[in-house]
Amino acid sequence: MGVGRIYSEEHILILSLVSIPVQNPIEAHELYTSKLGFITKEFNPELNLAIVASSEDPQGVSILLEPCKGTFAESYQTSAYKANLPIMIFSTQNVETELERLKAQGVKLRPELNNPEWGLMNMFEDGCGNILMLEEKSA
Repeated sequence: MGVGRIYSEEHILILSLVSIPVQNPIEAHELYTSKLGFITKEFNPELNLAIVASSEDPQGVSILLEPCKGTFAESYQTSAYKANLPIMIFSTQNVETELERLKAQGVKLRPELNNPEWGLMNMFEDGCGNILMLEEKSA
């Protein structure tokens, strides 16, 4: 089974777009492309529209940096942050290397590197009001 795909006898559903609530999509676009390493799929500052994708899989799942200020999503974002819950989880081949790269870019890392039985993981802040998680799955 491929990433982002749900198979059944009758249907194949492919995940194509997810959203992350952000206070300011223009600032979030800058951070996600310059510091986190995503590429721009669509960007229109006049419409507050910012969609990014992984540079490793540009045709894969895209992320809408969705403006949440003054919406129900703002309270969701705030509640998740206060509860120390990640809004989204990203996979990487090497968590420690990626954390060093993010740290060098000025990204705020959470101090604890966890090693559960399924792999390494750590959380960081995107600077847009969210906690994100990095995971490295064990072979």
